[in-house]
Amino acid sequence: MRRLAELTTFELEARLARGSVVALVPVGSTEPHGPHLPLDTDVVISEEACLRAVDALAAEGVDALVTPSIPYGVTEFAAGFRGAVSVSGAALTAFVRAVVEALLAGGFARVCVVNNHLEPAHDLAIRAAVQGVEGASVACPLSRRWGRTLTDEFKSGACHAGRYETSLVLAARPSSVRALATTLAPRGESLSAGIRAGVTSFRDLGLTEAYTGAPAEATAQEGAETYGRLVEMIVAEAMGR
Repeated sequence: MRRLAELTTFELEARLARGSVVALVPVGSTEPHGPHLPLDTDVVISEEACLRAVDALAAEGVDALVTPSIPYGVTEFAAGFRGAVSVSGAALTAFVRAVVEALLAGGFARVCVVNNHLEPAHDLAIRAAVQGVEGASVACPLSRRWGRTLTDEFKSGACHAGRYETSLVLAARPSSVRALATTLAPRGESLSAGIRAGVTSFRDLGLTEAYTGAPAEATAQEGAETYGRLVEMIVAEAMGR
């Protein structure tokens, strides 16, 4: 069993008694991802990456469990779109730190927070949550070490609900990808370049449909290959490598 929430308290107690167990905490957001992907896209990606990482860790003799996801974050870039639920960085940091500390106090050997919502303020809040907490780490593609292993679209910054994320959802939960994804025209606006230029929202960047990149080019195969890279990231960060 890979999900913590599916265990009974006594099953968990027995599992912890058998040896060290790592907790993987998926973090995402509730925000728009174009007209073709669901509001929980970032959660879907984090959960799927964590579930696959459990299998990879098991192959190395490491027991791991995926905790319930944290589905809200700092989503100021999505302001003005229905379904965008943003919390403050301070609130997110305090909540995530409390969860991490509770898991460690509850018997887990290590805790890795796995984040696939890439808004800079959100990433900073997540990293602040584990700062100074022994046994805690963060796995996030915004780290240069891991970002450079991902797709060309990801590295271009034109990847919000584009080929990169659409491929990942196709590989994890294909029924959530609306058919019109194949009809969407590619867009070249880079969020990373926009952020460096001082842009603070999708609308300011001209993304009136809350996507950039090329969702019509997405494939489940590319998504599966990308999950392989994300799993490598999680395993390394969870084990402190």
